[in-house]
Amino acid sequence: MNKTETRKTEEYAALIGLDWASEKHDVWIWDVATGAGRHRVVEHTPEALAEWLGELQKRYPGQRLALCLEQSRGALIYALMGYAFLDLHPINPVTLAKYREAFAPSRAKDDPGDAKLLSEILRLHRDKLSIWKPDEPKTRLLGFLNEERRKAVNLRTKLVLRLQATLKLYFPQALQWVGTDLTYPMASDWLLKWSTLEAVQRARPKTVRAFYYAHNARRPDRIEGLLAAIATAKPLTQDAPVIEANRLTVQMLAKQLRLLHGSIAEYSQQIATLFKQHPDAFLFERLPGAGPVLAPRLLSAFGTDRARYPTVQDMQTYAGIAPVIERSGKSCWTHWRWNCPKFLRQTFHEFAKSSIPYSVWARAYYDQQKSRGKGHNAAIRSLAFKWIRILHRCWQTRTPYDEGLYLQALERRGSPLFALITTAAQEA
Repeated sequence: MNKTETRKTEEYAALIGLDWASEKHDVWIWDVATGAGRHRVVEHTPEALAEWLGELQKRYPGQRLALCLEQSRGALIYALMGYAFLDLHPINPVTLAKYREAFAPSRAKDDPGDAKLLSEILRLHRDKLSIWKPDEPKTRLLGFLNEERRKAVNLRTKLVLRLQATLKLYFPQALQWVGTDLTYPMASDWLLKWSTLEAVQRARPKTVRAFYYAHNARRPDRIEGLLAAIATAKPLTQDAPVIEANRLTVQMLAKQLRLLHGSIAEYSQQIATLFKQHPDAFLFERLPGAGPVLAPRLLSAFGTDRARYPTVQDMQTYAGIAPVIERSGKSCWTHWRWNCPKFLRQTFHEFAKSSIPYSVWARAYYDQQKSRGKGHNAAIRSLAFKWIRILHRCWQTRTPYDEGLYLQALERRGSPLFALITTAAQEA
């Protein structure tokens, strides 16, 4: 081992590469003192993992171990993070794939071989890796809740689209009668009560009218118009098999949507409570266009560890907002980042879009990008790139964003953007 390798490994007793899978994990343990490596397989069960980690503690008592694996979240890393003697170095799966390909052009994957390569990356290139440090519990909980809420919203959207498609097959009139939004409980309740045209036409007008009143839909002209439409409506089809099969599907979807509505509300309530209690909430709660959904997402995106993103470029690249510039010979091209946390990139993208109606400079900047020939999404990404610079500064200095101060700064610098804002104000 040369001097460079010695400096890289001397603080650890062993360097471990772990190639994880859903049922078992291949492990390569490289002993620093002896320079010997050994392979073993660990079953993916809590008992097997605990037994293996206990063996490591007995073999290297009071010493630190470094472990490299291909993920930064998931069941395995949640299990490993509870062991203080381990320093976890997660890497992108693409990194391992490219490293493997450099020495095996066939690209043949081998789990024991990958575990050995992960240990080798840790031994030779640890200066390019970072130790995974989880944020404090409340911030991580806020982040998990934000992601789970978004997944629930996405699931609701899929169910609504399927519900719309199903109703169009046999009962399209319901799309106008159940209310303005299929995600509301009123729509689900309506469809569970009357999932066919025949069922609602059999109901007494008094019953239908009472339903709307109970759901706070109380415009008399609107209700009487709906009752008249129900009485004179004609069925799209009278094919009993079509009606019966789709009726059951509509009721299934309505039940799921009703449950989802309550779950999303519960997520939102817990997020709001955690966000209000968070010491950094004041940095994000009044951002233009953030609101009760995006403000907590921005907070969890930055977290509380100021050392995690020491420069704004660290945040921009990790979030996937900073473009990638590639050069080869006389060619140079720019594209967006493919490998990044998608939810994080989505958070900044959505915030930038939401800020346009509420921020004077954001509106002007977006219009400027569009005038230069950029498409909508490219202009939003450029705006998000600029917003991250501002938010990162506010986050590092713990200074709330002030639109007036930022506009004054643009004026002092003689920014072309301020000139655009002034011109737009004069034209208005």
